[in-house]
Amino acid sequence: MTPPRVAIIGAGLAGLTLARFLTETGFPVKVFDKGRGPAGRMSTRREDGGGTFDHGAQYFTARDPGFQRMVGTWVEQGLVAEWRGRFGSLEHGTVTPQTEGPVRYVGVPGMNAVARRLASGVDLRSGVRVEHVRREADAWALTSESGEALGTFEVVVAAVPAPQAVPLLSGAPELAARAAGVRMEPCWAVMASFDAPVALPLDGVFLHGSPLSWAARDSSKPGRPPGERWVLHASPEFTREHLEEAPEAVAPLLLEAFARAAGVEVRPREARAHRWRYARAEPALTEGALFDERTGLGACGDWCAGSRVEGAFVSAVAVSRRIALMAR
Repeated sequence: MTPPRVAIIGAGLAGLTLARFLTETGFPVKVFDKGRGPAGRMSTRREDGGGTFDHGAQYFTARDPGFQRMVGTWVEQGLVAEWRGRFGSLEHGTVTPQTEGPVRYVGVPGMNAVARRLASGVDLRSGVRVEHVRREADAWALTSESGEALGTFEVVVAAVPAPQAVPLLSGAPELAARAAGVRMEPCWAVMASFDAPVALPLDGVFLHGSPLSWAARDSSKPGRPPGERWVLHASPEFTREHLEEAPEAVAPLLLEAFARAAGVEVRPREARAHRWRYARAEPALTEGALFDERTGLGACGDWCAGSRVEGAFVSAVAVSRRIALMAR
């Protein structure tokens, strides 16, 4: 049989992993993404001075055997390395170092390194937001928000955050309802550059009792340019309260929260804020992926399988197997 044509909407880790698996097994695949380049929440931001920030996903762990094998391959290829930083928690000025913890991996030279490698050899069209997925005869017709016809496909997978997947799954109401039931928390992130090291004896900090939930000395990760750069992630509560405020108003608030929590002076040379409207599913689904074999419509992403980077990979594997079975 001729393999069905597959459209994947979203070029984050889940979408690119799925695209790579299907392409390598002979499926004609096209990926559409609204961003300027692949990676999604594994993006890396570059500053004018040459420094970089992993302003989305900070690191990842590997528990699933299949993902462990994949991470091992990435390590051999130099795409990934262990982040051997100093980790701990911070609450009301008290630092508690972490003596044990999971192995934490990061992309090299940025978190987007893995996505860029996965995207090589994949038919990816960036800068296109898919607005409609409509049934036409035995296929799905995709249309962009500008009205451009993007082609017809027998299989369509939405590899985007759950709220964005809902309208794309309208042709499979049961799946759309499952996606609509997933709540995704937002997160404000601040990227700050300093002329001197911040006087905190940790590189990765889990914060409690603060508007912040996480702070990382991003420049301590392997393969990064020299300098002192920090990424701060706000708590879901703070982010919801300030969701629609301007980035210029949010950055000083979170820098002040960092200084207050750490009990250190914080004077960045430059600081910018970025809003992740859909950062983490609370709680995530557990079925791995959503897919309707009768219609060829589905969804995948970390929100389907545990809300971690690893979950995005596991979800892509799950839906790829169901597509393969459908095509037999």
